Amino acid sequence: MKPPKMFLHHMDPRRHQEMEEKLKNVLRTSVLIPCGHIQGGCISEAWKYDTDQGRVFVKWNRGNQAMTMFKGEMTSLETIRKTRTVCVPQPITLAELPAGGALFVIKSMELRPISKFASKLGDQLADLHLHNGLMKVKIQKNYGTIGKCPADLCPVEKFGFPTMTCCGYIPQDNEWQDDWVTFFASQRLQPQIRLIERDYGDRTLLGLWSELQMKVQNAFRDTVIVPSLLHGDLWEGNTAEDDHGPVLFDPGSFYGHSEYELSIGDMFGDHCGEFYQAYHRKIPKSSGFELRQPLYQLFHSLNNWNHFGEMFRGSTLNLMRYLLQIL
Repeated sequence: MKPPKMFLHHMDPRRHQEMEEKLKNVLRTSVLIPCGHIQGGCISEAWKYDTDQGRVFVKWNRGNQAMTMFKGEMTSLETIRKTRTVCVPQPITLAELPAGGALFVIKSMELRPISKFASKLGDQLADLHLHNGLMKVKIQKNYGTIGKCPADLCPVEKFGFPTMTCCGYIPQDNEWQDDWVTFFASQRLQPQIRLIERDYGDRTLLGLWSELQMKVQNAFRDTVIVPSLLHGDLWEGNTAEDDHGPVLFDPGSFYGHSEYELSIGDMFGDHCGEFYQAYHRKIPKSSGFELRQPLYQLFHSLNNWNHFGEMFRGSTLNLMRYLLQIL
């Protein structure tokens, strides 16, 4: 797919030098040796550097949303790391760039595409999704009520996240909500629809959405949803492994429905079956799973339309028509 409109900026040599000077200052390092440009990212530039403190991975972006995007990613990584369920890179620091934009520094890891640890990733992702609920049970057992537990140990009771995160370069509204369906419809689907309305004025989309938004609730009948900490943008390109096990990166986390995380589809190719089998051994599919998956896939389809253009229009509209038939 082509790079997203609006947000990918390749630095000229002068700005590259400015970025490296800023990086040297924020890391307080006398050594800054570039050791590889990282290919594959379509939103931010990425390099590895050797420093006084070891090798680091650096992303930078000159877009207006760069600091928001990197702050959300940093908070997401820190929150996932605290669960001790699945490995994610260790964030180091972030900083604004003199000419606009921001940089984000992470401890470097030697990674390869997910393969032999796909099953372990399914197992650990389930642990991540179960963590908040299990913590709630543990706290209630030890302290009696949630309100009496230590503030830093209290489980999350609502859907959202303490800071704004991004999916791609699009900021996401993470204001806390008591109801998951309200959160998903109004803070995930609706903002994507608004962006398409603004940029394309697509009346067919708006007509389908006016019908579909009245049916979203039908996919959640008799469904009990406990807020789960999500990676938030889980697909094959944001997974890897090292010699010790699976690694997740580039998160845009929030507390939501665990099934949302599985909606991109066959994300691990030949290893997809191993991943899902391990995941569902810990979190079995609940009634209505097959109805909710295409509904969650609609978010990604809308998000692709907003990032990559009208090549995703036909598939998005067809998905909406299908949802109107089954809901």
